Amino acid sequence: MLNNSAQLDLMFRALADANRRAMIDRLSRSSASVGDFSAQLGISLPATLQHVAVLEQAGLVTTKKEGRVRTCTLDVGALSRAERWINERRTLWGHRLDALGAILENDIIEEDK
Repeated sequence: MLNNSAQLDLMFRALADANRRAMIDRLSRSSASVGDFSAQLGISLPATLQHVAVLEQAGLVTTKKEGRVRTCTLDVGALSRAERWINERRTLWGHRLDALGAILENDIIEEDK
């Protein structure tokens, strides 16, 4: 199992590609086959499989093969972990900016005296 930092790196690296983001967007509505993605994105099956492999390695997607069809499903929990990481940073910076605002406001009040 990868540590959280390495897993987040894989996730954000996977999401850095427009085709993979389009795949995630599509999977947020329902499962889809690799062939569906290939047709939707206008890329070859081998290229689509490479994108799916990156998403799967990042933990964003799981796949299941039935016969000749590989179906992809979004792992919503993985997206939640990325969202939690982003929200933690947003909260931290919100507190820092609030503190800075209070300091600046106190400096302005002191100058007005």
